[in-house]
Formats: sequence, structure tokens, C-alpha cells
Amino acid sequence: MKITTPLLSLGLCAALVACATTPEQSAEAVATVAAAAPLANDYPTRDRVEYVLNCVAQHGGLTYITQYACGCKIDKIAEKLTFAEFESAKTFTYLSKGQTGDAGAVFRDPKQSKDLRTRLKEADATAEKQCFVK
Repeated sequence: MKITTPLLSLGLCAALVACATTPEQSAEAVATVAAAAPLANDYPTRDRVEYVLNCVAQHGGLTYITQYACGCKIDKIAEKLTFAEFESAKTFTYLSKGQTGDAGAVFRDPKQSKDLRTRLKEADATAEKQCFVK
């Protein structure tokens, strides 16, 4: 009886090792999955929290509904824009607000600025519709 248990354990270990993939295969599988789907959680926590707090303030204060909806909203935006794109669009938006004439043209008029601000605005509007119940 004492001999069977170690033999059974050894057989089970051998079966598990035989079924395991090699490290190279595992790394390839992870790389394939990572390349196939963009990370929705690549936004730093600090920036997510800042976005949610600003969103909650814009929607009448902290309640369970606004907190949940604003958290949903940043998740939906993260599905559409990488963090670098989100941050650039936010920066272009802040720098071009209140700047008229030539002073604001540097931030407002370049194609990259217009494209990023448009994409952020569209992602924000889509997220607003999907996350807030009206």
C-alpha cells in the first residue's frame, strides 16, 4: 500500500509533465494573444481614478450609479484608444481651450491634434450612451 501511493503520484506527475507545453510554446501563445487583443487595462490606475472622479463631479456627485457608470465609461474609452492616444488627445484639448488666434493654433490646428480630439470625443460620446441609463 505504501509503495502504490508514490508510484501513483509519480505516474500522475509524469502525465502532467508530458501534457505541459514547452516554455517556447507558452511564450508564443502569450505573444499571439497579446498581439490579437489590445489591452483595456493599460491605463495607469491614477489616471483611471482621476477620470472617474472628474466624471462623477460632472454628473452630480458621488452615488453608486455615477461611480459605476463613470468606471464603465473609462473602460469603454480604453477599448477605443490606447493610453498614449488618450493622454495626447486630453493634452491637445486642454492646451487648445481658451486659446484663440495664433496662440492656440499650434495645438488646435495640426492634423494629429484634430484626429485625436475627434476620436476622444467620439469614444466619450459612445461610452456615455453605453454606460449611463437615461
